[in-house]
Amino acid sequence: MSAVRFDEAELTAEACAEAALSDFGSGHRDGLRMLLRTYDENPFHERGRARNRRQVVRWLVTRLRVIDAWRRHPEIRARAIRSPWFLTGLPRSGTSALFNLLAADPSARALLNWEARIPEPLAGLAPGAPDPRRAALAASYERGRAEHRAFAAMHYTSVDTPEECVLLQGSSFCCVQTGVEVMLEPYGSWYRGQRLDTLYAYYADLLRLLDWQRPGERWLLKSPAHLWGIRELLATFPDARVVWSHRDPVASIASACSLTHLLMRAWMEVDARALGPRVLDFYASSLERGLAARGACDPARFVDVHHDEIARDPIAIVRRIYAQFGRSFDGAARGAIEQYAAAHPKGEHGEHIYRLEDYGLTPDAVYDRFADYCEQFAIEGRGR
Repeated sequence: MSAVRFDEAELTAEACAEAALSDFGSGHRDGLRMLLRTYDENPFHERGRARNRRQVVRWLVTRLRVIDAWRRHPEIRARAIRSPWFLTGLPRSGTSALFNLLAADPSARALLNWEARIPEPLAGLAPGAPDPRRAALAASYERGRAEHRAFAAMHYTSVDTPEECVLLQGSSFCCVQTGVEVMLEPYGSWYRGQRLDTLYAYYADLLRLLDWQRPGERWLLKSPAHLWGIRELLATFPDARVVWSHRDPVASIASACSLTHLLMRAWMEVDARALGPRVLDFYASSLERGLAARGACDPARFVDVHHDEIARDPIAIVRRIYAQFGRSFDGAARGAIEQYAAAHPKGEHGEHIYRLEDYGLTPDAVYDRFADYCEQFAIEGRGR
């Protein structure tokens, strides 16, 4: 019997005591309960269970504090989020590289890693003053990169790198969370069955909260998980534009399996060959849902790019994105982006090596699942 308990009342009481607050708002309880069951009923080892418990308490504390900030400063939720750009597509399809490149534009307000993890304002912090929580997190990241060099080669992060929206959405208890939970039951099946209107309303208010603390001209955001909520995203942000990245699905799924396996095995026992089919089905289902929603939208709101194009000529891709979205690509924007591209060549943090067969999958199985996608976007797989 594990010493680590996932009792809802116990965890919420602990969060309330830490935050000295009690209002969690609404719309999160079902997801919280599914998450607690998932952490309790799956084979996480003791270190993993303890980490999951701390994480839930941290998300609950964040939720208490952001809702308190909205209560004390109602003007936050009246802020406009104008013309945001969202990057999405299959995982491991070049979204991170393109995100970092586009974020070099001084007019882009990218979501940074540290603020996605700590979105709530710090009481008593003077406007413009450095946030001490960022420095503490930076030290933690330095230690983590030294211990997990393989992860840095797959997905390099620092406190100040632009980061995926899923980190910001954790306290909603209705998102892909860390990417592990959606591969497990019962959370995985529960999440797939959700309408995400409540999630995107909460997420938009979190962006307003961050914008209130550190304003920017134009939000730049990214996550493959947005494929699950294209309908809700575009309804929440009526003037949003979407950059959709594509890749040979065999390469994308193999890489996603490798990353997911690395995340999971740090905290639990996992059979890599059993994991592969789950990863394939989750991301194929997300793509199917996203494309179905996209079919009902104005095509002018989207621009399609390909992983290989991003690697081959990133500046040409950026120029095309700016042109399609009616934004000038010259002056400060062009200079900053070209400088970033020159300073950050592909593979600078090491090579990510992976093999599809290690995860119980074959190229034929992947191509069969993605046949319509490959035909629609003229994707020729190397494994064919």
